[in-house]
Amino acid sequence: MDKNKCIQTIWDYHLMHHQLEKADCILTLGSHDLRVAAHAADLYLEGWADHLIFSGGLGRLTEGMWERAEAEVFADVAIEKGVPKERIYLENKSTNTGENLRLTESLIKAEGLDLQDFIVVQKPYMERRAFATFKKHFPDKKCLISSPPLDYHNYCIASDPEINHERVIHLIVGDLQRIKIYAEKGFQISQEVPQEVWEAYQRLVDEGYTEHLIAR
Repeated sequence: MDKNKCIQTIWDYHLMHHQLEKADCILTLGSHDLRVAAHAADLYLEGWADHLIFSGGLGRLTEGMWERAEAEVFADVAIEKGVPKERIYLENKSTNTGENLRLTESLIKAEGLDLQDFIVVQKPYMERRAFATFKKHFPDKKCLISSPPLDYHNYCIASDPEINHERVIHLIVGDLQRIKIYAEKGFQISQEVPQEVWEAYQRLVDEGYTEHLIAR
């Protein structure tokens, strides 16, 4: 399998291909990619849900890059696109996906919200991990995953210098490793990884795409 085929195989695996349905809430997990915030705002404005939550403090990719929490920056994007400020809820302390869900649960309880059906918005290559983490924390709630509708090549064309082909390869490889390791640690539900996908992972690791890997 050549390098480009490996990249595409892993990228495709990360996508959940969920068909959206009307939900109670659009839960948006923070990151350095403002296109995620814009996509969540578009879903709200299209009427897919009545509540919009942005979750994220400063994480590994935004600490040292931004001075304000990811949730706050994302909310600014949504408000600029026309989402009413009073329909937005912020969780601005989390630093990783697990904390996104735990602290969002606390926010929901504090606000007295009755939310059962969620559209969870993330970057394309984090769709599967977001789903696995959500179902670990909220096994009885419905979760549909959505992300900006961009293929790998178009996703890498961005004004943010952190979003480029080489950087994204490191990230998709690291997120695939986390799908296995985090399930073993009990952070996520288990997800089957087909042999072809794992072989693509091994090939890219062998080629040096290891910056986003974590120690086992």
